[in-house]
Amino acid sequence: MTSFLAANIGPLMFAGLVILLLVGYPVAFSLAAVGLLFGLIGIEAGLLQFSLLQALPQRIYGIMQNETLLAIPFFTFMGLILERSGMAEELLDTIGQLFGPVRGGLAYAVVFVGALLAATTGIVAASVISMGLISLPIMLRYGYDQRLATGVIAASGTLAQIIPPSLVLIVMADQLGRSIGELYRGALIPGLLLTAMYAAYVLIVSVVRPAAAPALPPHARTLRGMRLGRRVAVSLLPPVVLIFLVLGTIFLGVATPTEGGAMGATGALVLTALEGRLDRRVLGQALESTTRLSCFVMFILIGSTVFGLVFRAVDGDLWVERLLTSLPGGAIGFLVAVNLLVFVLAFFLDYFELAFIIVPLLAPVAEKLGIDLVWFGVLLGVNMQTSFMHPPFGFALFYLRGVAPKEVTSGNIYRGAIPFVCIQLLMVGLLIAFPQLADHRDSQRHEGVAAPIETPFLDNPDFPPTLFELKPDRQPDR
Repeated sequence: MTSFLAANIGPLMFAGLVILLLVGYPVAFSLAAVGLLFGLIGIEAGLLQFSLLQALPQRIYGIMQNETLLAIPFFTFMGLILERSGMAEELLDTIGQLFGPVRGGLAYAVVFVGALLAATTGIVAASVISMGLISLPIMLRYGYDQRLATGVIAASGTLAQIIPPSLVLIVMADQLGRSIGELYRGALIPGLLLTAMYAAYVLIVSVVRPAAAPALPPHARTLRGMRLGRRVAVSLLPPVVLIFLVLGTIFLGVATPTEGGAMGATGALVLTALEGRLDRRVLGQALESTTRLSCFVMFILIGSTVFGLVFRAVDGDLWVERLLTSLPGGAIGFLVAVNLLVFVLAFFLDYFELAFIIVPLLAPVAEKLGIDLVWFGVLLGVNMQTSFMHPPFGFALFYLRGVAPKEVTSGNIYRGAIPFVCIQLLMVGLLIAFPQLADHRDSQRHEGVAAPIETPFLDNPDFPPTLFELKPDRQPDR
């Protein structure tokens, strides 16, 4: 029995965690319980030393000292305060008027505002709820198809998952051992490209099915000419200022992500106060929700630390490495299998749980295969974005269902999400085929020649170089 346990304790540990999660126990407590249980079993069987568990207090204290994780409460607080500032209402109304004469104009406005809100709040719930409350009734009033209207709102809200300052990228950076700034730079172009793909889908629908995405009727266009121009300028100023405070200072190297988050939170408070919407109730609600989310993240991180300590001590990481590196196809086979795994698990786990449970197991294998971990983190972030968009735990769909009018059916909300999930999966494929899209290095030019882009896998003989079209002056560093 002892020999069987010694040979299989890693797989048994992982299977025990899966069973507890499927039963419905909270993730943080499932991770910690499985870790402690198998740690005691290993000690009793003579496979582990009791001194192993003495390392837990120091590891947990190290989590509390991690200043990088301070960015999570800062960005959460900023997003919750901005939700009350009126910025989303102002943007949606103004951009809707700007695109009003165009077929699908309101849908374009939702995509554009979703990207702006993503770059200022970083919180999916705030974006989806705001746009669902403001835009959905107007879109339905002027004849938009329910599936297109709900799908574009839910999908545009999930842009906060991948466009910096995304919370999941903060967690991903911590789990991968890379800087938040690198992941933010790497995710910027994929996030903007995904926004453009959403808009392209709206264009296709408006051409193929014009009745599904009509233009605003003339009587609904209350702003024209100079009035509209001034309104656009005024509406865009606050988010542009916040984007510079947060992302501009990070990308320029003036501030760390934590400091950028602090400036963003301060800017959100000032903006809400100028709008006359900052009072004790709003502040209290934002602080309470921020504390709740931060504690949720912290407990999952502590649980994953307990699980990870024991799992590595019983060589569970080596079991995972052997399992994944033995897949046919080398790096490509690994990427296909991992992305399929993450996509399936996203039906049952949210992005925080995926980041804390799956990423620590995959990162060492990816690094051994020569995969750039920043690129890998961006790829997984795009894949995890689907966790908001499909049942049974598609939180963006739940948020939208909670604020949608009664005539909008749950079936139409789910069906409306399907094309956008396909677009997100297409983005995963594009990132695998063209890893240059997630270039995370500072752009520098010397003597008129662009700095080379580091392309993952190129030195790996198992990876077919024909997937990339590299120009002679863009060859990767050797």
